[in-house]
Amino acid sequence: MKKTIIKSGTLITASDTFSADILIIDEKIAMIGKDLPEGDAEIINAQGKLVMPGGVDPHTHFDLPMFDTVTADDHYTGHKAAAFGGTTTALDFVPQESNSLRYSTDLWRQKANVKATIDFGFHMNISHYDDEVADEIPSLLEMGITSLKVFTAYNDRLRLQDGDIFKVLRIARANGFLTLLHAENGDVIEVLVNEALAAGNTTPIYHALTRPAWGAVDATLRAATLAAQAEAPIYIVHMNTAGEVDQLKYMREQGVPVMGETCTPYLFFTEDHLRRPDGAKWVCSPPMRTERDNRRLWEGLSGGIIQSLGTDHCSFFFNGSQPIEYEGKLVAIPGKELGADDFSKIPNGLPGVGDRLPIMWTYGVRAGRITPNQFVALTSTNPAKIFGLYPRKGTLTPGSDADIVIWDPDVKIKYGVSKAKHRTDYNLYENWELVGFPEKVFLRGHLIVDGEKWMGNAGMGKFLHRNPNAPLI
Repeated sequence: MKKTIIKSGTLITASDTFSADILIIDEKIAMIGKDLPEGDAEIINAQGKLVMPGGVDPHTHFDLPMFDTVTADDHYTGHKAAAFGGTTTALDFVPQESNSLRYSTDLWRQKANVKATIDFGFHMNISHYDDEVADEIPSLLEMGITSLKVFTAYNDRLRLQDGDIFKVLRIARANGFLTLLHAENGDVIEVLVNEALAAGNTTPIYHALTRPAWGAVDATLRAATLAAQAEAPIYIVHMNTAGEVDQLKYMREQGVPVMGETCTPYLFFTEDHLRRPDGAKWVCSPPMRTERDNRRLWEGLSGGIIQSLGTDHCSFFFNGSQPIEYEGKLVAIPGKELGADDFSKIPNGLPGVGDRLPIMWTYGVRAGRITPNQFVALTSTNPAKIFGLYPRKGTLTPGSDADIVIWDPDVKIKYGVSKAKHRTDYNLYENWELVGFPEKVFLRGHLIVDGEKWMGNAGMGKFLHRNPNAPLI
């Protein structure tokens, strides 16, 4: 039996801030209180530090094939980056490789099990729907998967029509699943992309200009009305525009069971970043919007309209023809240069799983936009509750997994690619000044990050079987 006491820290949860010690026995939090007897426990002094539950990132993509390449981060490198940023649980998406959902899930488990360095779970993409798929969806519960993702964009690849989304929602309601929705208008996007390319408009800004914000507003409204008619909860992923926040607020006021998530980059960047010479760095779907949208998303977070903050981490090299050094080896993976002459061929996605907590602490908490308790709620507790992991994850409570971050609130850091641990060649927050950063990170009581020292290893992360019928918050 291994005992550890984190002593004299200031604990921050989603609801409270207080001084206490934490006793960890093996992989669980055993006791919280002042002046706990030390006995034979290892003592970690957290005087002057903050102690928070490890982050839960509800939206990540690792080892994902796209556009004749694959994401730069797999379940080892991405999880490692997450850990250095204070995140100890990540939820990934299983692509629907065939009509067999079990085959798709088993394939993704094989990828992740041997590499995972933090705990992880899966959402299941439903990108093709028929009677066979409908019959198999309930069996996902046996596989530990309790959430489904559907799309209103990516025509002929991922998109489902509204009628099929409605059917998925009803199956979800009957079996305790939560349905996630990517909200854009695929028909409008197809028309505008074809017109832009025909006109010779190939630069990155056209990625944003061909995906209008109104399409996201329209899709969010349609999704919420489908959920209301199916009497099933729905969760809108990566909300990026003011109109989506307005729709979410209105629908929740009407009693519709809808929740929303935004992602860190949508709070800081705009489509003008895509006009830069290196604009491909900011290409993701849905795209960046405007400063007005940034402000409304912040209002959504601070005002409790938006429930969750993820990353949609989906990293690619900016220039995959030039290798970088990672853990002593040179690595080069084709990346955004694939779309140098055609914006529609730029791999969609951004690094960010390790950036979320440090960026949000300085520019959210310290800037007075959200409180420390809201920070914990949005980045840890709420995602854990929404996705059936609470109270095992997302809280500092006796009986919970000892996923704990000791946070130095005073350390000053110049952030960027050299500080972040993603396996890619750029960082969106290059040279940003941060105050506050994780000092030590524990996964189930195991110290995996100690300053700049990596103490985790591939395969130590556990797959999380999640609970259905999670609460609407």
